[in-house]
Amino acid sequence: MASVTLSGIRKSFGATPVLHGVDVQIDDGEFVVLVGPSGCGKSTLLRMIAGLEETLDGEIRIGDRVVNRVPPKARDIAMVFQNYALYPHMTVRANMAFSMRLAGRAAAEIDARVNDAARILGLDDYLDRFPRQLSGGQRQRVAMGRAIVRDPQVFLFDEPLSNLDAKLRVQMRTEIRALHQRLRTTSIYVTHDQIEAMTMADKIVVMNAGRVEQIGAPLVLYDDPANLFVAGFIGSPAMNFLPGRLAEGGAVVLDNGGRIGVASTAAKPGQAVTVGVRPESLEIAADGLLAEIVVVEPTGADTQIYCTLAGRDVNVVSRERHGFAPGQGIRLRVAPHKALLFDADSGARIR
Repeated sequence: MASVTLSGIRKSFGATPVLHGVDVQIDDGEFVVLVGPSGCGKSTLLRMIAGLEETLDGEIRIGDRVVNRVPPKARDIAMVFQNYALYPHMTVRANMAFSMRLAGRAAAEIDARVNDAARILGLDDYLDRFPRQLSGGQRQRVAMGRAIVRDPQVFLFDEPLSNLDAKLRVQMRTEIRALHQRLRTTSIYVTHDQIEAMTMADKIVVMNAGRVEQIGAPLVLYDDPANLFVAGFIGSPAMNFLPGRLAEGGAVVLDNGGRIGVASTAAKPGQAVTVGVRPESLEIAADGLLAEIVVVEPTGADTQIYCTLAGRDVNVVSRERHGFAPGQGIRLRVAPHKALLFDADSGARIR
């Protein structure tokens, strides 16, 4: 196992810059998720760590070794791809053993490692099958088994669950997390799905347009986002945003004249701000801000209520079951300590 250090990483494709000085420290044994919208540079960064893309500027260090000019096969990493990348003419056993055979390992060692990996991943009964005879989840297990047998310093995962159906994705992310807890190999995982990031990561790196917006533990990013982008990207359903101006006495006046109380803040009265409120922090109450219901979605444990408030769409998550109907008015209240403030111009958090 080894740490991974990225310092001032820059990358361009032709005249188009895609990474703008990325700095990330990944500790030995950590499971780190790179998350962000499509085109933010997360997969490019992963491929640079793997050695599949050249680094324009900056330094990539695995353990104590700078690997910028080290070929991929000598970096002691193993990569799991989105499309599994299995050899269709080889059995599961042969796919898992292939890299070790290329490295000239002894047959006894290869068999032992393949059998150990198969047992960990529940593939014992499938070793003599071909990829076409396996389900999507089984193929992904084979891809992970091929990585495990190499016993690398670092695992790299490039959106490995995006080809699976919703139920299987939930199962597989649990299995990958359990696998990491067992092996404790440093792992870097790329996804655009923030639910995967929240449920799997020790640490999340939120990226946007080739830059790192914030790094932290999942619940730290959820409870304490650094800016509007992180606040809106992390969390499902997404955070609600309401524009207004800070008034005297610790309240924000919305566009329709409604007021939301906020905790003490460094913002100045009259400053244009955006109030961020998580859907579960909006309480249905007898008093509060008047909103109009648009859609009600019962999901079983929760009820999601989509409303318009002060000319903006807002989402309320309630643990109670209500007989609301579209067009009905309800009143919403939020505790001051649950209302986050952001600067309207820069999007930065006002603490």
